[in-house]
Amino acid sequence: MSSPNTPDRFNEDKATFAVKGSDAPDLDAGVAAIRNVVATLPIRPGVYRMQDARGDVLYVGKAKALKNRVTNYTQVTRLTKRLQRMVAQTRSMTIVTTNNEAEALLLEAQLIKRYRPAYNVLLRDDKSFPFILLRGDHAFPRVQLHRGARRSKGDYYGPFAGAGQVRMTLNALQKLFLLRSCTDSFFNNRDRPCLLHQIRRCSAPCVDRISAEDYAELVGDAKDFLGGKSTKVQTKLGAQMQEAAEKMDFELAAVLRDRLKALTFIQGSQAINAESVGDADIFAMAAKDGAIGIQAFFIRGGQNWGHRAFFPTHVQDVPEGEVLSQFLMQFYEEVPPARNVLIDRELAEADLLAEAMGERAGFKVSLSVPQRGDRRRLIEQARRNAVEALDRRLAEGTTQARLLREVAELFGLPDSPDRIEVYDNSHIQGTNALGAMVVAGPEGFRKGQYRKFNIKRAETIAGDDFGMMREVFSRRFGRAQDEDPNREKGDWPDLVLVDGGRGQLNAVTGVLEELGIEDITVVGIAKGPHHGRDGREVFHMMDGREFQLPVNSPVLFYLQRLRDEVHRFAIGAHRAKRAKAMTTSPLDDVPGIGPARKKALLMHFGTAKAVRAASLEDLSKAPGVSKAMAQGIHDFFHAR
Repeated sequence: MSSPNTPDRFNEDKATFAVKGSDAPDLDAGVAAIRNVVATLPIRPGVYRMQDARGDVLYVGKAKALKNRVTNYTQVTRLTKRLQRMVAQTRSMTIVTTNNEAEALLLEAQLIKRYRPAYNVLLRDDKSFPFILLRGDHAFPRVQLHRGARRSKGDYYGPFAGAGQVRMTLNALQKLFLLRSCTDSFFNNRDRPCLLHQIRRCSAPCVDRISAEDYAELVGDAKDFLGGKSTKVQTKLGAQMQEAAEKMDFELAAVLRDRLKALTFIQGSQAINAESVGDADIFAMAAKDGAIGIQAFFIRGGQNWGHRAFFPTHVQDVPEGEVLSQFLMQFYEEVPPARNVLIDRELAEADLLAEAMGERAGFKVSLSVPQRGDRRRLIEQARRNAVEALDRRLAEGTTQARLLREVAELFGLPDSPDRIEVYDNSHIQGTNALGAMVVAGPEGFRKGQYRKFNIKRAETIAGDDFGMMREVFSRRFGRAQDEDPNREKGDWPDLVLVDGGRGQLNAVTGVLEELGIEDITVVGIAKGPHHGRDGREVFHMMDGREFQLPVNSPVLFYLQRLRDEVHRFAIGAHRAKRAKAMTTSPLDDVPGIGPARKKALLMHFGTAKAVRAASLEDLSKAPGVSKAMAQGIHDFFHAR
């Protein structure tokens, strides 16, 4: 079958019918809009989108027979209160027809992810899943952590639940198979082994300490290990160690012994026993007090590659089986499924889900509820973890909600803040200056919405904290006014915290006044008279008030945690920028100068400064530099 992303795969009908008039909820108007759409619908598979008066998507659904499914929404007495509210807001619909129901299910997941409708179950998770990539585009393949689109040539192993599991496995791979982890540029410029070779973590193919054939054998062993054939690797290492000992090559035998120990350790560090399972994704659900938690375990080659808890939203009044079905389709929108997907309950559309997942993956996927044996024990363990994770989530949510209510009371907000933005600057005597913003809400830190601002305006003086804050705020809120003037996207803050005292607060409030923004509460957090050593920060309010909180105040601890997070993010971003600047050269900006030519120029002249000061005649004498190239280099540095 063709890819679900193929442009001509679906046939979309734009807003077949729209009701004019008020955008206030009106059940009769919503039913009228749906009935007029029903009159034009075919009895074939497809996806429908319900939209409000502004065209925003309220709900995305799929159907085996569009006409029959959409007709149900006109029978309001049979609908739940939640669906009645949705129909009352509906003013238009968009219809997409598909070839079959499996295609409709795939498209439904794509559209839910794109539009984030208010009445669909949503999987809210900003973290992408990490993979291990064994590159296939080099004679000596590199092993590395990978996130994002899988465009590089090579073998991908995953998903892992988090970067911690990936790093642990990469560490084991380096100990076991001595595969390189360095970049190609680092590899190409080595003339002696690096530290990793000295501590027996790399076979140093960069300086020919291992042949291509022997390295390829190590790569094959690593693929066996990642593919679940660790016993085969263990037997092979044991035989090689015995052979080395018999030949009195005790140094090699010791190396093989250490590699064997590393393999034994990684096998024994698995949190669960899944050797007989092979490749499987395991999901179990827990429900309590209107909230739902789903625990996922990732098993590849009988190895536990970690677990993660998910808490889908918009689940009130939605049957648990439907929540799990929606979750699975959205989860596998980007993550490739295992051949076996194990769940803890029967689903009404299990066969359809398996067909859709298999169509996307390109191989057959089995969706089943284990009844006995190791698989059943894994499901029960996942269910226990789901219950415990949901209990922790509810307990944390209760505490977080109370803290936010106290924050609202402390700063005079009309309601508990849903979005808190915290700002800080970082620089060293004005160099590599940047501003940082972190975002927090009822669910904790929203790391996918963090932002950094490179200080780049000519009028901002290097090292001027007030000027840097003015630039950051004018760019952040100026863009917000241009892109979301009606504040409908949820990206406007309810509370802004600024790391600094009265000066920083006056600087940013001045910017907001210039932009005509007067309804956002801004608070400055400054170190107290003892520079914060007593834990008594001073809070500066826009009306001129200053106060401190008791040292044992939970609200103070929460606000300090927000301030510490923006410190961490700002300093980390600044260090990354500084490290990048330290490895750049003025020659990097010269058109037509690549790594090899840059290296040749530096070897000839000694420094980039000497290259910049060289005459046209001297440049022409450099090895590998033509007269045209010398002229280009000279013109670049002497443009005036």
